[in-house]
Amino acid sequence: MAVLKPTAIPLLINDRIDVALAVGADGVHIGQSDMPYVDARRLLGPDAIIGLSVESEAHALEAEGLDIDYLGLSPVFVTPTKSELKQQLGLEGVGKIRQISRHRLVAIGGLHSGNIPSVLKAGADGVAVVSAICSAVDPLQAARQLSKLHIV
Repeated sequence: MAVLKPTAIPLLINDRIDVALAVGADGVHIGQSDMPYVDARRLLGPDAIIGLSVESEAHALEAEGLDIDYLGLSPVFVTPTKSELKQQLGLEGVGKIRQISRHRLVAIGGLHSGNIPSVLKAGADGVAVVSAICSAVDPLQAARQLSKLHIV
């Protein structure tokens, strides 16, 4: 928090509402098997940023009634970091969820500089990457390559 506060970059904690509360984080990202959204919102308050992972069109439809700040579409492509999720959404799935959702959509799963433009064109508003940087031979170079895509 001390590092990010002066930069105006929000700190979001993955899955752990208790940790977010303990450190005064700006919000959380929760998955389908984490604490329910209503409980997270009640505990964190109306100003907290809350993102929710959706793994299907049905999940996205359920989220339409929630005051979520963004939906994490996962996985767009098969990835080792989401090995428990066997079915990918693909570009078609991203497009279908874009058609039914009013929320900002953040794509994750199997993304790299070669496929990110297609994912954005399919309807995602932004992306989150893990393997594209962490598994790269040169993580710094990989991050620089991704930053050239001008993704917000």
